[in-house]
Amino acid sequence: MAATAGRSRSDAPHIPVLLDPIIDAAPPRGEPRVTGHWLDGTFGAGGYTRGLLDAGAAHVIGVDRDPAVFEMVADWAPEYKDCLTLVQGNFSQLDSYADQPLDGIVLDLGVSSMQLDRPERGFSFMSDGPLDMRMSQAGPSAADLVNGEEETVLADILFQYGEERASRRIARAIVGARDVAPIVTTAQLAEIIERCLPRRKPGQSHPATRSFQAIRIAVNNEFGELVEGLEAAERALKPGGFLAVVSFHSLEDRIVKRFFKDRASAGGGGSRYAPDAPQVAPRFEARNKAVSADADELARNPRSRSALLRYGIRTSAPAELADRSTLGLPKIKNWGETTK
Repeated sequence: MAATAGRSRSDAPHIPVLLDPIIDAAPPRGEPRVTGHWLDGTFGAGGYTRGLLDAGAAHVIGVDRDPAVFEMVADWAPEYKDCLTLVQGNFSQLDSYADQPLDGIVLDLGVSSMQLDRPERGFSFMSDGPLDMRMSQAGPSAADLVNGEEETVLADILFQYGEERASRRIARAIVGARDVAPIVTTAQLAEIIERCLPRRKPGQSHPATRSFQAIRIAVNNEFGELVEGLEAAERALKPGGFLAVVSFHSLEDRIVKRFFKDRASAGGGGSRYAPDAPQVAPRFEARNKAVSADADELARNPRSRSALLRYGIRTSAPAELADRSTLGLPKIKNWGETTK
């Protein structure tokens, strides 16, 4: 491990959100602050990985589906030598990347600031670029979805994944525009969406925010990946292992919250209207209330404003697949899964 101490590095290009609360909550809550073998399932710029290693982790596996992120860490990754292993892959398969049970796993959901800041990746409406949005840089793109999917499916994606109330109006406008010419850039799509919605007032988010979120989630099968990643984490952690998940919008947080609630339950709890659930051994000891950024972190990092941390500690109960019907998944055909 590198000799550098501390939880954050001033030369890092990205500030990891809620890193201090993760380290504070992780067992054994002593010195060093973190121990054992960890996996960072959303490596990005490596902020969580560096924080964990600097806090005492013996080894961290950094996983990311985006091959571009590994090009950006060549200047600092070697200083950790054998303490760091980098893997290009999806965190839904994270249990296949470790050769021993893990002491901890951290997942930072959603799109990274690095991806948003690169117009050529097509994630943001703030700069014009190709309509791409693929985190892995492989498979069908946002342009494929926008130009090829039926109007009703587009409307369902915008409503279910983006909670966009004008979803049908926007889907109709997209289909009308693509009948004239293909929609191939972020600026084209943003302009179509803006024309469907009232002019925004000062302080309001951009009219395309919800629609871009929805399309990105569909393209990358983010909810399917999340559920499979949570299940993989349950399989990968040793008894007493720590799982921390940071989410940035209500749909993600709902899934994580219900997963921990289900996995921390022992069953039972029936009523005269419903039979008792089968008794099972809880698979996690989970904190019931989400953790948000304190005033100091909000001042340092505005991105933390919408972040919520949920975490749990693995028990010795055998891992099993989750009941999808209890997790609050949007009721929609998963475009990202069925097209890949």
